[in-house]
Amino acid sequence: MAGFADLNVPQGPDKKGLQSLLEAAARLGYSAVALNHVVDFKEKKQEIAKPVSPSELFPSLPIVQGTSKQLKVLTRLTLVVSDPSHCNLLRSTSSNIRLYDIIAVFPKTEKLFHIACTTLDVDLVCINVTEKLPFYFRRPPVNMAIDRGIYFELLYTPAIKDSTMRRYTISNAISLMQICKGKNIVLSSAAERPLELRGPYDVANLGLLFGLSESEAKAAVSTNCRATILHGETRKSACGVVYTVKKLRKVEEEETLPACKKAKTQA
Repeated sequence: MAGFADLNVPQGPDKKGLQSLLEAAARLGYSAVALNHVVDFKEKKQEIAKPVSPSELFPSLPIVQGTSKQLKVLTRLTLVVSDPSHCNLLRSTSSNIRLYDIIAVFPKTEKLFHIACTTLDVDLVCINVTEKLPFYFRRPPVNMAIDRGIYFELLYTPAIKDSTMRRYTISNAISLMQICKGKNIVLSSAAERPLELRGPYDVANLGLLFGLSESEAKAAVSTNCRATILHGETRKSACGVVYTVKKLRKVEEEETLPACKKAKTQA
């Protein structure tokens, strides 16, 4: 089995608190975590900042429990989209977006969920677990997302903090499971404090409440997380190729134009 991972640790301004979260994750047996930077376009138009390197944030990373390896820290960008125009940023080849290890999108409407599953170049689609979904999951977009190697993220922390949100989490998760049949699910924490983190086996047990089988629940905190990270690596390298090709074309055009002008002058 691949190592355990938590792909959603909020990146707040409190470095000391973040260090405590990473230490707790390593102590619980996670081998990788992703620091999540959230951009919500509904609040105000925001620029996509470059991801902060973990080496800049932390002088040293904790050792994973039971191993001699350091915790692997990844960068993640989550875009909360409530309007189709917000998706244009993901379709562009923004250099800052390409620097993130994982790109997630949190669609607020059925139309945006469909767009996220079928056309956007992302690694994760976030499922709302804190309120009743305003739409029903449909098989075609979900199946297309699975075919494209995109994973669906469910958060477990709201379910252990509040009984109302627990009902919404379980209800929304089961609705999704009826369509995706337990495939391509990632379980993450979004924990803001170490006490909100749970060990990977406890998270897998929570997955059973969400409608996952035992093997699917274990995959949701291990192999599926690894697949999401690999999907991000592939996306980044593909974007790099597109960016390089565009740059080369521009250079070629700049070199060709003076030559054309010279030929016209001689003629």
